[in-house]
Amino acid sequence: MGFAIFLLLLTVLGAGAAAAWVPVARGGQWLKPLLAFSGAYLFTLTVTHILPEALQLLPEHPTRVGYWVLAGFFGQLLLEVLSQGVEHGHVHAETGHGHDAVGRVPFLLLAALVVHSFLEGSILVHTPEVGDISRNFYAIVVGVALHHMPAAFALATLLRLRLGSFRRVWPGLLIFALASPIGIIFSNYVVLAQLLSSGWYAALLGLVAGNFLHVSTTILFETSPEHRLNWPKLAATLAGLLLALAVA
Repeated sequence: MGFAIFLLLLTVLGAGAAAAWVPVARGGQWLKPLLAFSGAYLFTLTVTHILPEALQLLPEHPTRVGYWVLAGFFGQLLLEVLSQGVEHGHVHAETGHGHDAVGRVPFLLLAALVVHSFLEGSILVHTPEVGDISRNFYAIVVGVALHHMPAAFALATLLRLRLGSFRRVWPGLLIFALASPIGIIFSNYVVLAQLLSSGWYAALLGLVAGNFLHVSTTILFETSPEHRLNWPKLAATLAGLLLALAVA
């Protein structure tokens, strides 16, 4: 558990710190293969593990899981209206109200990222009582960490452009970094008994599965907008697919 929290903090803060010396143009060169890799990894892990686990936890009411998947999918669509696609590595320096937004912290954008990250952390329950999720706990941790790296880089870049100083980036970046660990602590130590006894854990898995499906498919579609064969992105996609199959 401690390692998972440390890894999630390290990847967000490390990727965010990289934005201090990596130009946006150069950052895009390594962000796209990383996005393709993380998108394929998340999509495969969702289909082969998270959704089956949710259905196993509610065998009498499988359609309920489907409703939660839909809620997660379209809920993420609404969150991205506020986050402006930072989860996908997008940077829009004037998010908000044009030039009036420059110099101001984008609180709505940050709040959307925090909700997104908190939900991802909340499914990381590491206990034998929940079944197969325990065996793939770290596989999901790796997926969340990979997904957070380009998001943290984009967030740090956006905040630096908006606020004019990288020192002012750290509070927002730290808030984002803490969201998933807080989700882990909340699920494991605050509401664990309620999650396991009431079926809410299956609902939570379905919700986050829908979230992951939206994020991963959007990433995969955006990495090849011209529908042309790009060998580095194809290799990254296949690598993410095979790694998820291997670990799950």
